[in-house]
Amino acid sequence: MLLSLTSKSLIKVNRTRVCTISAFSKSFFRAFGSNMSQSLENQIAEKTKQLAPPLTNDRHKGQAGRIGVFGGSLEFTGAPYYSAITSLKVGADLVYVFCAKEAGLVIKSYSPELIVLPILDQPNAVQQIEPWLKRLHVVLIGPGLGRLPSTFAVIERIIGVCRNKKLPLVIDADGLIFVSQKPDVIKDYPAPIVLTPNVMEFGRLVGQNTGDGTKLERSSCFLNKLGGQVTILCKDHEDEIISNGKSVKVSGGGSGRRSGGQGDMLGGSLSTFLHWALEKQVEPNIACFAACRLTRDCNARAFAKQGRSMTAVDMIHEIHDVFEENFELK
Repeated sequence: MLLSLTSKSLIKVNRTRVCTISAFSKSFFRAFGSNMSQSLENQIAEKTKQLAPPLTNDRHKGQAGRIGVFGGSLEFTGAPYYSAITSLKVGADLVYVFCAKEAGLVIKSYSPELIVLPILDQPNAVQQIEPWLKRLHVVLIGPGLGRLPSTFAVIERIIGVCRNKKLPLVIDADGLIFVSQKPDVIKDYPAPIVLTPNVMEFGRLVGQNTGDGTKLERSSCFLNKLGGQVTILCKDHEDEIISNGKSVKVSGGGSGRRSGGQGDMLGGSLSTFLHWALEKQVEPNIACFAACRLTRDCNARAFAKQGRSMTAVDMIHEIHDVFEENFELK
């Protein structure tokens, strides 16, 4: 009886000790993990400052980036413009917009700097587009693309051509709808791909029934099936960049104003940053971090001036100052 009571007491003591240690461990690793995350964020932020090529006289037009934007339809003309003009203002030299015929004149009227090719919905679209692809460094697919089956059929073939040319891809908006329907189109892709979903698009992309875990956990099966070249940049109140089994969050900046076009700006800036990162053999997540930082800070600065009336156009006006502060080579 005494042995029995003693054993029960020891078990009780051990259980209490285990619970205490467990609680301590959770608290310790929570604080330690937070410090590690902050340290990683700081390390990546430092690397983003090395992305921009120097503005020297020995470079020629095109070296700083030739970006192709696939988007623009009868309904949506603003989205490809925001992506393309942001890509230019961040520092790309040339941006080509491949859009539907109805969108062409509208997008041309927004800016004379963009090279607008309204051939995306033509019967021989792929044959007309293919010669242009050899000029590009990065292809952005999705802003204002629309969801017509005929458009998706062209995009599937375009991705096939990009695969053969090993062109890096950024896929956003309606392009993510297409990928969620046919994920195999980017399986084992031979060059880096960045997918940029918002929270709802993320769920559709990785599967709504992936549980209540972290975004890193929920996306692991999806990313494993596609191969190691895919990075996910999930746009949220804290942006999260997921690649190679790791994730890093980007916070700060931003505001409560959610006008249309901000995600398109992120995609455009990311396309330019991605070209620079790959030129310097830097991981795509560095480019993702830079694009998030730029978009968040442009939002915060524009909101401070315009408040509730702020739109994406106001954010575009802030690109120079934000870039100068965060990314310009001193």
